[in-house]
Amino acid sequence: MAFSGADADEVAVTTAEQPPFFRVASSTETAHDQEAARSSDIIPLSKETFHRVGEDTWYEVGFHIIAALNTAFILGYPALIMGILGWIAGPICLVGGAVISFYNNYLLGGLHETGGKRHVRYRDLAGYIYGPTMYKLTWVAQFLCLIVINIGTIILAGLSLKSMARAFSDGSEIVKLPGWIAVTGAVVCIFALMVPTLHALRFFSTCSLLLSSIYTFIAIVVAFKDGLKAEGPRDYSLRGNVTDRTFNAIGALATIAFAFNTGILPEMQATVRQPTTRNIRKALGLQFTVGTFPILVLTFVGYWAYGNTVSVYMFSSVSRPRSTAVTVANAVAFLQAIISLHVYASPIYEFMDTQFARKGDHEWSRHSVLVRFFTRTAYIGISTFLGALLPLFGDFIALTGALVAFPLEWGLIHHMYLKVKGKEFGKGRLLWHWSMIVIAVVLTFTTATAGLRFIISDSILYHEFADL
Repeated sequence: MAFSGADADEVAVTTAEQPPFFRVASSTETAHDQEAARSSDIIPLSKETFHRVGEDTWYEVGFHIIAALNTAFILGYPALIMGILGWIAGPICLVGGAVISFYNNYLLGGLHETGGKRHVRYRDLAGYIYGPTMYKLTWVAQFLCLIVINIGTIILAGLSLKSMARAFSDGSEIVKLPGWIAVTGAVVCIFALMVPTLHALRFFSTCSLLLSSIYTFIAIVVAFKDGLKAEGPRDYSLRGNVTDRTFNAIGALATIAFAFNTGILPEMQATVRQPTTRNIRKALGLQFTVGTFPILVLTFVGYWAYGNTVSVYMFSSVSRPRSTAVTVANAVAFLQAIISLHVYASPIYEFMDTQFARKGDHEWSRHSVLVRFFTRTAYIGISTFLGALLPLFGDFIALTGALVAFPLEWGLIHHMYLKVKGKEFGKGRLLWHWSMIVIAVVLTFTTATAGLRFIISDSILYHEFADL
């Protein structure tokens, strides 16, 4: 099948001609690591990259996905999903969203080697199929959404620090939320310098699985105990007038989309060993079983325990916010947020490293370290400032789900699948994929409108550098 556009700019790199720029060998690599990397070089890359390709196992990539999705953002799902949709629509939409997201990502994983190349970035794949215009549009849309996610994660980590600090205070708060956001930004900067690539993050992603398990378990147990001790029935009614409930429901769909999609699956798949399609699908299976189950349990138990009064940061609703268990949960939620932020920031880091690093340099060379220091510090500094300026992280979740999941992780996937494999499909299969595209377009515009409405209305209620 013929494709247009970015094909001419792509770099075909085989084992025999691959320069050091594509893969920098570490002195600590095992022979198995080097052999796995050599096997991945059989298939050329779509474009050059300073980061490593084809060195991770499927379960290490699965841990990356879990680190990205099982963040402390899940503490907001009882309020942002169940509190808006209620007991009937909530579970149906949440479980249905997980199934559809797995299906969409399953399809996307099968396009990684389209045209006989490993498309190490989402924009490379879109550019190969559609041409340079879609390459640029995908690039802008993806990076805009990744920036929003990073800002929201910094705010979330700041809230975790603030909640943890309350356990050691006498009730007065010397440091407000913007201050804790600034502390978070400083920690993120240090971590970003320590971990040069997504491949280097694999150990921390494994730790992230443990961290997310800790605060999820604590949150479920604490909420369950509070629910048993609650006096009188909880209020599960849907609040607001018809207009408010309509926009809230649309925003909740965007939150569900955010809950189960990363927007960077091709970048994650770039790190996995051969065979890439089978391994990424095994990684997705890990996320949508081991990773998704605790999300569902926490969301349902949190809403059951606190009803429609549950906070967008659930630990703010617990009966004993200063208990040791909640303090530990806030601490590990902060640490896990730092790791997950790096997962989402890795495509942006890869772009800056590839642009400014010297070909052939080791990732720990003096020049490479200086590039990381200046570029990542600038990026994180700006993101931290914006997070402190407008700390409305619940609204960021809804807007990000609208901008990332529906166009990039739904509509575009089905259209690319039709472009690549459509000639093999019958009328029924074609109708199915086109209907999915139409649904994605409608959801994108409606949920984006709802997300913007949330931000505008909350911006009126809260001033800049607000202490939430």
